Amino acid sequence: MRDRFRALHDSGTFLLPNPWDAGSARLLESLGFEALATTSSGLAASLGQADQQVSRDELVAHVAALTAAVRIPLNVDAERCFADTPEGIAETVDQLAEAGAAGISIEDYDPATGRIETLEAGIERVAAAAEACARHGVVLTARAENHLYGYDDLDDTIERLRAYRAAGADVVYAPGLRTPDDIGRLVASVTCPVNVLAVAGAPPVAELAQLGVRRVSTGGSLAWAAYGALRDAARELRDAGTTTFRTAALTPDEIKQVFG
Repeated sequence: MRDRFRALHDSGTFLLPNPWDAGSARLLESLGFEALATTSSGLAASLGQADQQVSRDELVAHVAALTAAVRIPLNVDAERCFADTPEGIAETVDQLAEAGAAGISIEDYDPATGRIETLEAGIERVAAAAEACARHGVVLTARAENHLYGYDDLDDTIERLRAYRAAGADVVYAPGLRTPDDIGRLVASVTCPVNVLAVAGAPPVAELAQLGVRRVSTGGSLAWAAYGALRDAARELRDAGTTTFRTAALTPDEIKQVFG
């Protein structure tokens, strides 16, 4: 699985949708996607929690459940790797690798302080994750979180991602970038594959491919779309007493195909 996942990054552009449980993972696999990724916010919602509140043990169990449910590689949103020390980061990588992860991401935002890590701290943390990932053949993605937290300094983002690449990251990622100019500039500034988050206002996948983006993920958006559909269906049932929402549901044949 790890070799397959790494090979996807060699050329072209591929989609990396984010399921939030084993059922959504199997559904996405049935649609022909070549790899999947976890979503911290989607997982948290499935557990009835807010994002960044899930424990490492809960994530490891989630990864084990997803890798057991599908036959395609899984990348893991490991947030900060649940540790403040290089040793702790390595321990998290080891546990996720044992659970079946083909890839792992590490980000430079610390929710405990509400701040982006210093560049020096970010480099140290990426280096620790890279060393641990290398032992397992796991693809490491380093994330610069600036644009998710109101710090829209592309120069700083590029400096960070170039430094994270030098520290051992295989892929770099700046979630929140939207404009073709910004995305194209990032792609041209680094010497490794770039992941882009498919957010409102971002270019479509075909245009991202022309910009040189290697990987396009969805974050929690598929989970929130599913929860939105559930909300709308439940409101219809509650307020109108009708069930027209069934027209968009999986058919019995589709259910059998996906879930056996």
